[in-house]
Amino acid sequence: MTGSGYLTTHVLDTARGCPAAGMRITLCAIEGDTRRPLAEAVTNADGRTDAPILPQGAFHPGIYELVFHAGAYFDAGGISAEAPRFLDEVPIRFGISDGSAHYHVPLLLSPFGYSTYRGS
Repeated sequence: MTGSGYLTTHVLDTARGCPAAGMRITLCAIEGDTRRPLAEAVTNADGRTDAPILPQGAFHPGIYELVFHAGAYFDAGGISAEAPRFLDEVPIRFGISDGSAHYHVPLLLSPFGYSTYRGS
């Protein structure tokens, strides 16, 4: 059953103090031990996807995982790193319990740390 809710995300580069433009993000549904790919997007100049990464009609309660491809973003921005890079892919696994709500999962990111929260 689908709901009227939707999922958005936003990435801020806290090392540079700006939105993380050009970062690839993938979204998967987690079903037991299976990760089922649902969507892929690239952040715009504001660090957001141009549309909800999980729009109405595809949105329903369950377990999801956003994977932020931080290493490729840092490489493209000329931020050199040791090999292997401390942060490469940043997975955030979370649950959606209300099929009619707007869920917003932002990422605050630097080459050596990150934080997230349920935003609005």
